[in-house]
Amino acid sequence: MASIREQFEIPGKLKTWSYALIGVGVLAFILGLVTKGIGGNEHDHNVFIGTLMYNSIFFTLICNASMFFICATTLAMGGWQVVFRRIPEAISTMVPIFGSITFVILLYIIGSHNHHIYHWLSEEAKSDPVLKGKLGFLNPTFYITWSVLTIGLWSVLGARIRKLSSEADDAITMNGEAGQSFIWRNTVSAALFIVWFALTVGSTVPWLWMMSIDAHWYSTMYSWYTFASSFVSGMSLIALWVVYLKNKGYLEYANEEHLHDIGKFMFAFSIFWTYLWFSQYMLIWYANIPEETIYFKHRVQGPYRGLFFLNIILNFVCPILILMKRGAKRNYTLITFMSVLIIFGHWVDFYQMVMGSISKEEVTLGWLDFGIAALFVGLMIFFVAKALAKKPLMPKYHPFLKESIIHHT
Repeated sequence: MASIREQFEIPGKLKTWSYALIGVGVLAFILGLVTKGIGGNEHDHNVFIGTLMYNSIFFTLICNASMFFICATTLAMGGWQVVFRRIPEAISTMVPIFGSITFVILLYIIGSHNHHIYHWLSEEAKSDPVLKGKLGFLNPTFYITWSVLTIGLWSVLGARIRKLSSEADDAITMNGEAGQSFIWRNTVSAALFIVWFALTVGSTVPWLWMMSIDAHWYSTMYSWYTFASSFVSGMSLIALWVVYLKNKGYLEYANEEHLHDIGKFMFAFSIFWTYLWFSQYMLIWYANIPEETIYFKHRVQGPYRGLFFLNIILNFVCPILILMKRGAKRNYTLITFMSVLIIFGHWVDFYQMVMGSISKEEVTLGWLDFGIAALFVGLMIFFVAKALAKKPLMPKYHPFLKESIIHHT
């Protein structure tokens, strides 16, 4: 393996792009703070906070999806992903960073008692018959405590799994029966993460952070819907980094077979997201119960109508038409295009999920949204590249490495 390029060296152009995007994002944040956050009216202030809110949540969840991918394949005793495993590991290092940003924004909303975003923070909520039954968990103490535990354990468990992965870089550490112990410890750590992931992303976190903006409305599919959206975006992000590193001459053992399987995840979970989108909407539309349709009314018949149905084009029609063919999943150009499109499509979906409830009468999508998104993308590029450069790109003593190298679909 002496000829393999094991260590990633960050290209100057990549650094330039990350600095440029961060610069654009910081400028957008400052302008937004001055014109909307401080200098605007109450509606503008809420739009500013909401824009920070949905961006931070979206990018935190898609980065956390990378660790979920590692843990899910670990529990499945899968080996095909080992040759590019360091990419989702590097992406998952963003969870403590983006998670901290998310927590600060949410803490500000709770601390300022912004009942225009979270109506359950108002005094009237205590006498509201619907909200009264939810005050056991829709209260500042539970909200803050659970958010700290959520982001903290995502970060701690993810760091533990990345630390275990580093053992696969040492031939002395990974000898004899050490391989069995390594697999067992990885399996236990992955199981712990999956359980916590299910209790948070799979249930409580989307309820608390986003669905409680519409505190009178609720859906049993909301968390699954959010998970599907963030996971397919997370897989698309992994695909982008795989293609980038391949184009730079790295990941020699990663090939079309591995890219094909990543593409299958992108295709499958685009269909799964669509199933949840249709099921949630169709059941509420068919029942036509006022307390349920209140969420969809201004999204389907109001100003968000275009964005709402654009979701179907970006997140279902395009993936099913383009990624259905075997050859498309092996084509670097198509995978790159679809990865960007899917991430953008689900970013738009998160926009309408959050801002469609904060600014019901007006679609505010504009320079501030794209500027803040640029900030998060720039930070992601910068820190993920640094994480990739810290360790060898391939865990060459991993017990499943051979299985990954000879992987064929």
